[in-house]
Amino acid sequence: MTDTDIILTGDSTLSTWMAHPVGSQIIAGIAAQGGMDDKSLALLRNVPLDRFIAAGGNAPEGLVATLVAQANGGRLPDPSEAAGLGWRERISSGRFDGQTVIVTGAASGIGRAVASRVAREGGHVVAVDISRERLDAFVGSLPDASITGVAADITSEDGIAAILKAANGRVDGLANVAGLLDDFSPIHEVSDAVLERVFNVNVFGLIKLTRAVVPLMIDARRGSIVNISSEAAIRGSSAGLAYTASKHAVVGVTRNTAFMCEPYGIRVNSVAPGGTLTGMRPGATNDEGQRRLDSHHADVPIALPEALAASVTFLLSDDSVNVNGVLLPSDGGESVF
Repeated sequence: MTDTDIILTGDSTLSTWMAHPVGSQIIAGIAAQGGMDDKSLALLRNVPLDRFIAAGGNAPEGLVATLVAQANGGRLPDPSEAAGLGWRERISSGRFDGQTVIVTGAASGIGRAVASRVAREGGHVVAVDISRERLDAFVGSLPDASITGVAADITSEDGIAAILKAANGRVDGLANVAGLLDDFSPIHEVSDAVLERVFNVNVFGLIKLTRAVVPLMIDARRGSIVNISSEAAIRGSSAGLAYTASKHAVVGVTRNTAFMCEPYGIRVNSVAPGGTLTGMRPGATNDEGQRRLDSHHADVPIALPEALAASVTFLLSDDSVNVNGVLLPSDGGESVF
């Protein structure tokens, strides 16, 4: 089979598109319009075209179909004909049957992928996010699932109370996914405002919600908590001071809580994502800090949020019954560079 015989669809990865004589021109054009260089594009090589287009935001309706037809000589192939399919999640039906799982940051990115997977595997999800609009869109995307959406601020007492009310006295699992990036500032330039904003969500909000949930798990003598940390908790070259310190704190919270709560049948673990295709973006950035960090990034492909959800739901579920207090890098090997 020659390159021109390859059938491309929206499910084909960018690496497959870039190996195709017509597809490569299409991707190069999109990258040029978005100001992407070859290195940035290479990091996205395992991402399917449809997810790549969606991540850019504001894409015209039908754009993916137009590009697919263009690559295939005007024909829209059946998805079953696609070449170069990337990883796809495999749902374990019934894995969370009868369980109530709280997921924060559930309206986008990793949180949405975790909440979606738990719901599709039989769990009742209390989906928490600061954005009511995005939360409603997520809940509406799974009309047959058992999901209660709670628009709440995890740093406030009222927000915590609303989450617990939605859980209705039972919490089998808690995924603390909500988080904020910093502006890449080093210690001699970081502001109090950035420190407080990042720590309030990444550390104090996580602690407050976990503190409220653990008594329910103690009463039940079981429970699983998964905290999202980061590559920034493994090395110093992933973000600025505020974010890096906050994610180290998350690991400390994880290990101490795992130790303290082990007698009650509660497991507490943490996942450290590498580069992930999410909507999480910094605001204004420290240019010098960002340049220094960019120069140390490994050439490891960016993962889909669903790939991170696979790691998180493994730790949430009874499949990880003998795992407690670990920091699991889910980074495609980035932490070994």
